[in-house]
This record gives sequence, structure tokens and C-alpha cells, in this order.
Amino acid sequence: MPLDLDEGIELYTRHLKDERRLSPRTVSAYTSDLAQLGRFLEARGLACELETLTVPVVRAFLASVHSDLVPSSVVRKLSALRGLLRYLKRRGLVQNNPATAVRSPKVPKGLPDVLSVEESVAMVTRSASETAGEKRDRAVLEVLYSSGLRVGELVGLDLGDLDLGTGTARVRGKGDKQRIVPLGRMGVEALKGWLEVRRELACVHGRGGEPVFIGARGGRLSCRAVQRLTHRRGLEIGARTSVHPHALRHSCATHLLDAGAQLRHIQELLGHASLSTTQRYTHVSIEGLTRVYDKAHPLACSEEFSKDDNQ
Repeated sequence: MPLDLDEGIELYTRHLKDERRLSPRTVSAYTSDLAQLGRFLEARGLACELETLTVPVVRAFLASVHSDLVPSSVVRKLSALRGLLRYLKRRGLVQNNPATAVRSPKVPKGLPDVLSVEESVAMVTRSASETAGEKRDRAVLEVLYSSGLRVGELVGLDLGDLDLGTGTARVRGKGDKQRIVPLGRMGVEALKGWLEVRRELACVHGRGGEPVFIGARGGRLSCRAVQRLTHRRGLEIGARTSVHPHALRHSCATHLLDAGAQLRHIQELLGHASLSTTQRYTHVSIEGLTRVYDKAHPLACSEEFSKDDNQ
């Protein structure tokens, strides 16, 4: 009997959770992509079975979502399908993987959004308030910028992950891989200020729990709350671009590179599996250097030089 698509998705989801130990957000995204494929088959009167999936069907599915999504989202859907069929083929549950014969759409390689040093400092030092919420926000922004964490890594921090004596934190990254990151002097100070108030809030709400960062009701702070915080703070300081948590991560890496840090060390700090991912920041630094050169170098900004060069 042909394997039902939903059964295949259930097996694959369990594999992603239990064996590959991917983050809940990643598993949820892949499951959502594959469920959308099931709805596509149903809408066209096709059987929701894995044998239904052929190269033309896969191409038709991607074409149906292409106009509504950015290329990177289409690539993710194709990647989810490839992963599903690869896993099931390895287990002998399907014979072919037609998704491998479908070419991925090209994704423009944009450079990361990076704040200037001045903007980054303003982001984390703007408020001098002593309220509990703003102490927490200060600590959130300090750790994002000082340690270059992903927003999911930040909100996933538990009290036991912190070692303020050594100024480090244990972080669980993609694939549940752990690494130790420095918090920086300012990060440690901001965390100490927040943790004093956090204990009081946790007691008031009767749910101390383990999260480092909690919301007004005592539960773990959400990624969405951090996104709202960085966006709001970016507007307050008049940042050039809309600020999101990843912008502080990018800024941390770029500023370290500009200050002479080695690429391998930055790779370890950010938890990149591949050095090629970290090398994106060299392009950001070169682009910044070019802008500074164009403004500051005597030959680059000389009108006489420009005239002579055009003759």
C-alpha cells in the first residue's frame, strides 16, 4: 500500500526532533512547508501519497508559491521536501527522490544589516531608567551585541547557563550544539542588575522557573518580544535601517573583525558550522572600508584628480 504523505511527514518530524535534535522553530517550519504541499495536492484532486510526487508535480508546487514568497522561502520548501524524501528513501519507504531533480531558485546574496559602532552603543546604553522592564531590556540588548547570539539562543538561556564569575554563558545553538560565549564586562554588569530584579519578579508571580529573561507574567521572554524591543529602540536612536535582533549579531561580528579579531574566533563565537558563512562579514568590512576611502582619501575626494582622470 502506498505510503501516505501525512504518515511520511510524521516519521520525518520525529526524526528531526529526536535524532537530529533540531530546534522547535526549525521543525515547525519544515512541518508547515510539507503540510502546504499536502494542501496543494488536495486542491488539485491528487492523491496525498508519496508516489504522487514526481518532478512535474514538485515543480508545479513550487511555481504555485513562487509569486507569494521571497526566493529563500521557496528554497526552504524545496529543502524540506528533499530532506523528507531522502530520509524515507534511506529507510526503504520510497524508491525515488524527484525533488533532487528540481533546481533551486537563485537567492540574491545580500549583505547583513550592520549598525555603526555609535548606533550599537546607543542601542544598549540609551535608557538610564531603573525600572525592572528597562533593566531587563538593557541586559537583553547588551547580551545580543556583546555575545552575538541568535534571538532564539538568547531567549533559550537558563539561569544555570550563566557563569558571571568567568563572564561566560553556555549557549544551545542550531542542531542543539552547545558552545561557550563571552558576555563582556558590560554584559555581565547588565545581567547582574537584571537578575537582582528578576528574583523579585519571579517571587511575586510565583513562577521563578529557569529562564534568564522573563516577561511581565513571569514566563520565558518570547522571540517576538525581543524583535519588538530592538525595532522600538532602533526608532528611538534614529538608526539608518529597521533594527532586528540579528542586526546586533551581525554588528558584533563585523566590529570584532574590524578591530582585528580572527575569522576562526568569530566563527566559534557565532556558532557557524562553516567558515564560509562567517566570511560574509569580510565583505561587509570591505564595503565599509570603501565608503570611508571614498570620503577620506585625498585622491578619491579630489576634484582635480577626478578631472585629470576623465581627460
